[in-house]
Amino acid sequence: MRTAPLYAALISILLLAAVSCKSGGEENETATNEDAATRESPGAGEPVDGDWLIYHLGAEPGTLNPIVATDAYEGVINGGNVYETLIERDNETLELKPLLAESWEISEDKLTYTFKIREGIKWHDGTPFTSADVVFSYKTIMNPKVDAPQLRSYYQEIRDVEAIDDYTVKFTYARPYFLALEFCGGMPIVPKHIFEKGDFNTNPAGRSPVGTGPFKFVKWTTGREVVLEKNPDYWGEKPHINRIVFRIITDSSVALQVLKRQELDVASLSPIQWEKQTGSPDFEKHFDKFSYFTPNYSYIGWNSRRPYFADKRVRTALAHLVNRELILDKVMYGLGAIVTNPFYINSPEYDKSIEPIPYDPAAARKLLEEAGWLDHDGDGIRDKDGVKFSFEFLIPGGSETGEKIATILKEELDGMGIDMTIRKTEWAVFTTRLNERNFDAVTLAWSMGIESDPYQIWSSTQAESGSNFIGFKNAEADRLIETARKEFDRDKRIKLYRRFSEIIHEEQPYTFLFCRKATVAVNKRFENVTVYPLGIEPTEWYVPLPLQRYKE
Repeated sequence: MRTAPLYAALISILLLAAVSCKSGGEENETATNEDAATRESPGAGEPVDGDWLIYHLGAEPGTLNPIVATDAYEGVINGGNVYETLIERDNETLELKPLLAESWEISEDKLTYTFKIREGIKWHDGTPFTSADVVFSYKTIMNPKVDAPQLRSYYQEIRDVEAIDDYTVKFTYARPYFLALEFCGGMPIVPKHIFEKGDFNTNPAGRSPVGTGPFKFVKWTTGREVVLEKNPDYWGEKPHINRIVFRIITDSSVALQVLKRQELDVASLSPIQWEKQTGSPDFEKHFDKFSYFTPNYSYIGWNSRRPYFADKRVRTALAHLVNRELILDKVMYGLGAIVTNPFYINSPEYDKSIEPIPYDPAAARKLLEEAGWLDHDGDGIRDKDGVKFSFEFLIPGGSETGEKIATILKEELDGMGIDMTIRKTEWAVFTTRLNERNFDAVTLAWSMGIESDPYQIWSSTQAESGSNFIGFKNAEADRLIETARKEFDRDKRIKLYRRFSEIIHEEQPYTFLFCRKATVAVNKRFENVTVYPLGIEPTEWYVPLPLQRYKE
């Protein structure tokens, strides 16, 4: 949590909850209930060691192997805590800076990136960290037998990764890529001596990670918690907190009650919890609340492989039936902003000239009729070519906001002669169905990086095994994505992305919803709580001795 892994800030990650621990992003507005970026008690004094941090996790990660993980929860646990990367982003400036690497060089043609690794760094089991681990991790990512298509798509332009010596590693690209430095330096690195044994996808280290970071893995109790403890032999600046306990509570209402009992120290809050359920004097006595924008957007995705979503007129009609203004006001209590295209709303890549498709049931009805979806047999449900417009709307079980959005949409569709069934599943089942393309429609969010490359989500090459779950395919969009990847001039790249955004708007493969603010509660016993442009940074926190609760 010192910083999310840089690879997680570069690729787009499935996001269920709103709490953000440096998940990557552009500079944005920050706010707290005290209108200050940092909260420190008067007379708090010098930082001291000790105490635990009990951190709410809204779903259980599928794995703690950073190469095959696809959800945000692995990154919350591992990133900056257990595993580290060669470089990272500075909390305040967002500039890239050394981490496991002490320096790097870039060739003039931008095809070669050479990193000098710090000497003396060890994995948590005492084995030296060397360039061989970097080479092994790259080769593993590129192995088609490894379940890492979301990562592999970003490293396919690398021609070679070579260990010059134990502490020098060189990446050579076949052609320039504007995010090459971030991806080389931010590549997830795992210990070769552990993962080279047996099947990588099922290696036991996926349940008990061994990293180089400031915290060491202790245990993972399925359905309950993941525990980390401070690494006494950490090569860098050691954190003050002795232990982090990630407590898994999938029901947000239950999590709030546990938070109010002060059995959690940090938890995300749903919009209604933020606005209506955390304003009591007792809550304000014990907790600070922080809200801030992070690079994300939520959406409804329509699986274009299904007959009812294959026609863009139908997808546009459905967008006309989503009352985003109502949802933002009544469900989200204004904690967000309506978005229209697949870039972070506060970044220059985002095209503000694209207006949201308005809520307009009459326009929706007209488009459905034009597309041939009529009630031919008089049973109240639209149909076409013998296919009923009856589909399943998939949502993750822990998403309170997702369920409310689905309920509102269902009411609109019922009145339009479309049968929609809401299907809630636990997170592991949810992601499996996405990866297998076994769904009709889905609502979720993407967490993005500072500068986005839409390849992962929108390239047609990713429709079968990557993150293009809804099967979007457009030849012009593919050309724009590929051209932008080679363009180092950001202004020129933005022009390409503007046309790309127009295509997405015309085709409506997603109904874009909101860039939602992260809303987080933090126990007041923690000092030096800062909201950076990318979020909060718990590894900087400490607890004054009189307020410490947990003793070793």
